[in-house]
Amino acid sequence: MADRLPPELWSYIFDLAADEDTIFYPGLQTSMAQSIWSKSPWGGWTVRTPQDTISAIQRRSYATKKSIIAACRTWRRLGTEFLVRCLFFDDPTKLRHLCNILDRDPSLGWWARRLHITHFLSGRGPRMDDFEKPLIAILQQCPNLEIFIVDWPMSTAFGPIADTLGMSCRNLRTVHWHVPSELLSKVIWALDTLPNLVAVHLEFAAAIEESDTITLGSAQDVKLKLPNLQQLFLKGFCQDFVEQATGWSLPLLRSFSFDFGTNTVEVPDIIAFLAQHGTILLFLDLNCIPTLDVRTILDLCPFLATFCFNLDWKISPAPNPDAYPDQPEDEAMLPITLTNRPHDHIRHIGLHGVLYAFEVGYAAAYANGDPVRTIMIQRTNDRNFIALNKASFPTLERVRILSPGVLQDLNDNNGPAESCFERWERWWDTCTKMRVRLEDCSGGVLGNLPQDPDEEDGYDSEEDEYADEEEREGKGGVGLTELRELLAECKRMSEEGEREQSNFQFLLNPPTQ
Repeated sequence: MADRLPPELWSYIFDLAADEDTIFYPGLQTSMAQSIWSKSPWGGWTVRTPQDTISAIQRRSYATKKSIIAACRTWRRLGTEFLVRCLFFDDPTKLRHLCNILDRDPSLGWWARRLHITHFLSGRGPRMDDFEKPLIAILQQCPNLEIFIVDWPMSTAFGPIADTLGMSCRNLRTVHWHVPSELLSKVIWALDTLPNLVAVHLEFAAAIEESDTITLGSAQDVKLKLPNLQQLFLKGFCQDFVEQATGWSLPLLRSFSFDFGTNTVEVPDIIAFLAQHGTILLFLDLNCIPTLDVRTILDLCPFLATFCFNLDWKISPAPNPDAYPDQPEDEAMLPITLTNRPHDHIRHIGLHGVLYAFEVGYAAAYANGDPVRTIMIQRTNDRNFIALNKASFPTLERVRILSPGVLQDLNDNNGPAESCFERWERWWDTCTKMRVRLEDCSGGVLGNLPQDPDEEDGYDSEEDEYADEEEREGKGGVGLTELRELLAECKRMSEEGEREQSNFQFLLNPPTQ
């Protein structure tokens, strides 16, 4: 039966079964991407991050495609290209096996569009540099690669890998690199050879060799032009990169994310960068411990639709004594305003920090050891939250707490600590009066925790690890159960030689929940 259907129809069926739309989307996940609840077999609920979800989708897709090519010879011939379209590894040692496969059949590399090497060993295991040669050999045989993500730290291997990308993978649209900050010049030259980039995620680790300055050499004078770049995500020690990128040409930049981690010194000059590129941004995410000048930043970004910042920042009151004729002596009692003038375009606000607001998890133990500092941070949270009002943000629709850790701690504690429950109620009432939705990082209402035994929309079960995001959110996407039914029906048709129209209709339009 497999030989009686045209190859084009089988390709359509395999493409539907692989369900790779999310995988091949060129944009990178932002902090506003939704986490999901996952039910473990022993009964506990855990928060699965968007990165975990993408990894699960890739594993699920690979399992489906592997089943396809194992069905029969015809399916193996027609489905092999789907198997290599997305190359996903959680163990870089397997790169050598892929290299051997491509050496035996170099034509397979033509179909590769995404190469993702994820890192989950928390500092243990082999180094990425140990697999420089097989990775380079693979990249040389993948001329149509569009997405290249390496979560593993790269050091000495980055230079040769970047050179290979510039020569062999000119169609790249999305990259995610993790490199030491001393390799900044190599990063600049690599970007210069990839003009089609749409999304770039760069994580700079501390320099391998300690030095007062980073030598850029001839890269110091390069004024990059990235005409297609729409999304830029910087993490870690990116001070020198920000300084260089301030003078670059980024005409289509719409999304900028900055994550400084736990670093507290030598904060990059974000204000100067936004003065050059902020007028065209629609999404801005600033996650760092040191306080930034929010009012100036929002003035530099007049068209933002989404703004994320740290609710723990100690933002000073607006320098306008006439606005407060009965000004109290204690400046800490003055109301906070986040804007110099109403920002008419911001509809979504994401909040980093907030670890101490509800005294759960780590914050509960910290509060016992240093209650004064905890109270000060909580007061800062309250003042900043009050500033999220319709006077400053007339079109505000939702406020989202972004930390998966906070949500997990709230669930483990069955809600806020008793002393902080009033804070949750106050924040809830504030948003309700403004008709603004207060959410957690899963996109659910803050305070609505998963309940047993019902599995509600937005919750995932470990028993169906590879269920796709659309199925979990009840959006009518093709789920794993339907895909299994599709494959079983196809195998039955091949074995029995059935040709009824109803079977063709089932293949082309699998049922949805």
